[in-house]
Amino acid sequence: MPAGHDAARLAPVRTWADFDALYREHFRFVWRTVRRLGLQGAAIDDVVQEVFVVVHRRLDTFEERASAKTWLYGIVRRVVADHRRTLRRKPDRGAGAPQGPELDTMAAEGQGPEACAEQSERVRLLHRLLGELDEDKREVFVLSELEGLTLAEIAQALDANLNTIASRLRAARREFEEALDRATRADEALASAIEEGRAR
Repeated sequence: MPAGHDAARLAPVRTWADFDALYREHFRFVWRTVRRLGLQGAAIDDVVQEVFVVVHRRLDTFEERASAKTWLYGIVRRVVADHRRTLRRKPDRGAGAPQGPELDTMAAEGQGPEACAEQSERVRLLHRLLGELDEDKREVFVLSELEGLTLAEIAQALDANLNTIASRLRAARREFEEALDRATRADEALASAIEEGRAR
């Protein structure tokens, strides 16, 4: 939170230090998850901000028997769903154009322009392939394959049966691999066509 903010006025049940630590440790997780659930552009920042408003308000309900990621994901999921409902009611309030580089496409320190471009292309492909999964499969795939949560943690985060989560994950992996295979073949065909064109 900004320096000098009137913390007493918001009267959090836990300390600002608790909130600040949670924010610093898990901001990137929240941002990535919002993006991987299909939001784009300015909507990502709006939703991430709303998530942390809710986190601040509900910090006293966090029971450390659950992982912070599991608890945060439950909040992310509800805020994203609320945002989508708002868009359906008011379709003119779209996602908006992207505001500068996306967090997960930014180059690491020391990366050259070629490595940065390759990273950006991989991230764009990931988002495109995730967009081909239905919402239920995408959730479990993101949490398991990209964020490393266990099946038990995912079941807790989604309030779902463990067998259901395992079944969704198997289907999601299969569909993702098939989509990746199609994309790879398409890229190879495009590269081949470009080479043929250059040779003429």
